[in-house]
Amino acid sequence: MPSRGTIMSKIHTLYDDEKARRMNTLQQATHIALTGDHWTSVSNDNYLGITAHFVDKEWKLHSFALTVSKTEERQYAEACADHFLDVAREWKIEDKLSTLGTDSARNMVAAARLLPFEHLPCTAHILQLTVTVSIHGSGFESVLAKCRKIVGHFKHSPSNAHELMEQQVACGQKQESLVQDVTTRWNSTLEMVKRIQRNKSPLTTTLAQQKSNVAMLTTQELAKLQKLEELLEPCRYVTELLGGEQYISCSVVLPALCHLFKIMESTEDDPAYVVKFKNDFTSDLSKRKDSTNLTWLKIATAIDPRFKDLKCLPKDERNEVWASLSKLLMAQSPGKQESKETTDQQPPKKRRISVLLVSSDSESDEEEESIEQCLNRYKAEPKLHMEGCPLQWWKKREATHARLAPIACKYLSNLATTVPCERLFSLSGHIIQKKRATLSPDNVNRLVCLSNWLNVMFSTLSNTTLQ
Repeated sequence: MPSRGTIMSKIHTLYDDEKARRMNTLQQATHIALTGDHWTSVSNDNYLGITAHFVDKEWKLHSFALTVSKTEERQYAEACADHFLDVAREWKIEDKLSTLGTDSARNMVAAARLLPFEHLPCTAHILQLTVTVSIHGSGFESVLAKCRKIVGHFKHSPSNAHELMEQQVACGQKQESLVQDVTTRWNSTLEMVKRIQRNKSPLTTTLAQQKSNVAMLTTQELAKLQKLEELLEPCRYVTELLGGEQYISCSVVLPALCHLFKIMESTEDDPAYVVKFKNDFTSDLSKRKDSTNLTWLKIATAIDPRFKDLKCLPKDERNEVWASLSKLLMAQSPGKQESKETTDQQPPKKRRISVLLVSSDSESDEEEESIEQCLNRYKAEPKLHMEGCPLQWWKKREATHARLAPIACKYLSNLATTVPCERLFSLSGHIIQKKRATLSPDNVNRLVCLSNWLNVMFSTLSNTTLQ
């Protein structure tokens, strides 16, 4: 059997080879978005996870880890900003960064202000905070407290849990344990409610046989839970939709929020506690939405052929979005639009300068007209269906919309959430928990990054094979 030293040596070599390969891939990218978050391990060590996301020349979205590194300093804004810059310099991408995605923690928001690129708050964090606020302010809190007591009764006693599973079998149901909701675990309240709803018959029988002091929910309380499930299910759907890293999600944020606002409109049939939940939800989410990078999100939505009609925005805001896109086109350097052969030509002779100066006004007018024509040509394209891939759409029409294509590549490469970092931490926690007494922070970084890189590679190969 190979020794521990031999195995670690091979891991180090594999890590260095894979890192070099990804550094080469990053050098070919024009715009790179980062997501980052902090996490505390079971051994009370703080780690910073950072992932990179970009669209390559073939219009394929790439997402992979850059680091899961241990940090010693307190998480002040300046220290957080320095960590992000250090990682960017290590990977030689500091001049390619477009955005940084983080949660809404004050230190991360303050750190983003110190950095020279745009900040995109995590939409999933924002949505879950809104759900928490809405539940606390409505009439669901008492019935949820009763649910937590029921779950705790079975979670803290193996014999109680075994009796519940016997009743599930007797009722012809699938054996499953109950779920306790946790504030920091997304959609856990919904999962707790759904498990109790599915197992109301086994729960009622088991609690009656045990003659327990824990009371089962009444019919009215179960009806209340059903209402809550109907309210939380769309939030779960949006959270999972925006949490993907293998498809475009930044441009989906505003349409998804618009969908939630419509669902949360009160009706005459709604009970008072449902109306209270919907009003609190709409009010809180509106405030949090205003604190996001709306300018970036609006442009990303407009440049996505699925949502370019901008129906998720009020009519008076749509012209502003196209005006912003027009400014982005105007700000593009003319040299970027020229071919390589043109840039390699000799500079014009001095005697030609006067001619250029005379024609500058007309050329400016022509450029403005060209920009308007460019946007009108894009608007006239048929809208892509919801299941279509915007990147494939742009790949086929890159030549037709040559001026808009670089903007699409930049704005569509960003993710709506920091879920990729959360997935890294789940993997990190498993590795550290298993080997926390022997693994150094450097080896944790190597193992987690390698696992992420190789899983991404195998996933890509599988998708290619299936296609």
